[in-house]
Amino acid sequence: MSADGTSPYDQIVEDLTYAYEGVFSPETVAEVVAEAGALLGPRARITRYLPIFVARQAREQLMAVAQAEGRVAKQVPELLFLCVHNAGRSQMAAALAEHLSARRVHVRSAGSEPVDEVNPTVVEALAERGIDLTTPYPKPLTHSAVQAADVIVTMGCGDACPVFPGKRYEDWDVADPDGQPLEVVRDIRDDIQARVTTLLREVLA
Repeated sequence: MSADGTSPYDQIVEDLTYAYEGVFSPETVAEVVAEAGALLGPRARITRYLPIFVARQAREQLMAVAQAEGRVAKQVPELLFLCVHNAGRSQMAAALAEHLSARRVHVRSAGSEPVDEVNPTVVEALAERGIDLTTPYPKPLTHSAVQAADVIVTMGCGDACPVFPGKRYEDWDVADPDGQPLEVVRDIRDDIQARVTTLLREVLA
């Protein structure tokens, strides 16, 4: 809170209240923004960009809830990729799915125990394919994200993912890139790309 009693997120609340007018009340929007700030604030290394990440997290959460509760109609299939830290495998899968689908699916990723940043070697391996992974950040798993998804792909997060009837679940046995050199991460990237390609063919058939 600033000296004049305003929050640094007031503009985010105002913008999202306008975007979700008739879907969520201003109070609900403010609550979601505050939750995003509380979640991301303590982990932020560069606070200058924190409002951008808070706005993105709040927008994603509001959309997930709106879709899960049927308040807004889905335009494309929803894919959710999960791993423990949301710093490697799930980030790669989400980025590759978005890149290869030409926006014919909407993609989210999350982790059961998210860390502070995406694995730099993963960022480098995807950059070799022309995919920019410098702006995504590890996000926590929420029930609303699972409820909104049509397909949930897990990679090593065990029983952390809640199970809802009517969802398609897949568990991919993919190596963890954490601590691995670039040449190993390239192999993991290629393994994930092959699996993503197969999944997209099935989902978009």
